[in-house]
Amino acid sequence: MTAQRQAGHDDGWAQRVRPAGAAFLLAQVGAYAAARFAERINELGLIPADAGVLRMIATRPGRSQQSLAEELGVVPSRVVALVDKLESKGLVERLRNPQDRRNYALHLTATGTQIMARMRGLASAHEDQICAGLDDTQRAQLTGLLEAIAAHQGLAPGVHPGYQQRPR
Repeated sequence: MTAQRQAGHDDGWAQRVRPAGAAFLLAQVGAYAAARFAERINELGLIPADAGVLRMIATRPGRSQQSLAEELGVVPSRVVALVDKLESKGLVERLRNPQDRRNYALHLTATGTQIMARMRGLASAHEDQICAGLDDTQRAQLTGLLEAIAAHQGLAPGVHPGYQQRPR
């Protein structure tokens, strides 16, 4: 990098290398937002996959592992591993489903409920920080446009496609 660019002088270089296109910008902002969110929830001892599963259990307490696997679009063994991890942290409990004793009903523990409340606060602050450059009208418009893109691409509402990647 030249000394002129290091000093902050614009010689047109940025315009020559700036990629144009919504897809790139979506990927750029998405990667940035995902990394910042991971940093925020790390203070709770969580990773994004944990956060998503907790949210999904909190919104439908008593749901089965099978229903969670179907909604996430993953094999049930993947959900077992995710729930095992949350259970070992004392955030989720499996209770026998009273209607079908072959299935477990997933519930947040008291600690899981507290973590979920803290996570909601972090997520709200995160959204505010990511969208700080937009006014309320622009933010609503962006949300609507992104929902339209997600729907057109067949993405499940509220489900991050990262669950369908193989665990590392």
